[in-house]
Amino acid sequence: MKIKLLLTAFLCSVIGFAQSVNDYRAVIVPLRYDFIKTDNQYRLATLTKSNLLKAGFEAYYTNEQLPDGLTDRCQVLYVDVKKDNAFLVTKLFVELKDCYGQVIYTSEVGKSREKEYEVAYRESLDNAFKSIYALHYKYSGKSVAPSKLPVAQKNTAETLAATVVPAAAAVKVAPANTVAATPSPDLKDPNLLYAQPTESGYQLIDKTPKVVMKLFKTSQPNVYIATKDNVQGSLILKEDGQWYFESYQNDKLVSEKIVVKF
Repeated sequence: MKIKLLLTAFLCSVIGFAQSVNDYRAVIVPLRYDFIKTDNQYRLATLTKSNLLKAGFEAYYTNEQLPDGLTDRCQVLYVDVKKDNAFLVTKLFVELKDCYGQVIYTSEVGKSREKEYEVAYRESLDNAFKSIYALHYKYSGKSVAPSKLPVAQKNTAETLAATVVPAAAAVKVAPANTVAATPSPDLKDPNLLYAQPTESGYQLIDKTPKVVMKLFKTSQPNVYIATKDNVQGSLILKEDGQWYFESYQNDKLVSEKIVVKF
């Protein structure tokens, strides 16, 4: 009996940390999914946005300008449509993810036996959205702040835990989450990256969200060991108050300005 009560209490505590789709004001729609080859092929992006609007969400394509009230990327969800391979049946389901790539909701699988791709995808997607309609979404007005998200909501598939940089071992590590004071970046900058804390420092992610750069702490809060596109270098805060990724490419020092919000 005691074990049963403890298990019940544990489940309740987990549910208490779970986020609801109602905590998010809008949804960002990509123009392309993994199983299609071109932007909005078979009108899947259009159909996704249309269904989200019907379900009561605000919905924006990734290339759309967001309204002023949506400057915080963690106020919104990110939709992804997945294809479940099956013989003679088209199966699609929808995932709604937070700004860290954590899945907040997964729809039921929508099915279609139509042979024409565009018809089959439309029917499957519409069927998948039936379970999202059933959520009766209504924005609660209580968006989740990035700093208040549970640690478990980090995108563990892309964390630095499994990454080892030999140079990092020889560098004195600064206290966790230590960041030099910098001017506030332009939140409307299309190249803006967001810093997500990791055990070793940070990973910088874009609005997709996609990991663009990985940072490793050093003894200096204005210097990080950094990797970007398999290139290793340093992220340095210069006197102009801007961050720069510096690395040697073809024996030449290359400096690239990085717009980042810690």
